[in-house]
Amino acid sequence: MGYGAGAFLVAVGLILALAVEDSISGVDLTMVGWILTIVGIAVLVLTAVTLNSRRGAGSVATTTHADGSVTERRTRTEI
Repeated sequence: MGYGAGAFLVAVGLILALAVEDSISGVDLTMVGWILTIVGIAVLVLTAVTLNSRRGAGSVATTTHADGSVTERRTRTEI
């Protein structure tokens, strides 16, 4: 989803939870708002963790053996 979707869910959720006073039969808009806010925060956290795990410097070492086979060794260092 990404940061934009998470921020959108948080904004809509807080608006529903704190600012909307209308009611829909059978639907608690305040609870829906809090649920959307929690989901939005979870999306923001998961996006940050996912994007942070992709960071880091890496290198690839390729070795060609006498029989013609090739071996690749990938190393990765975290920043």
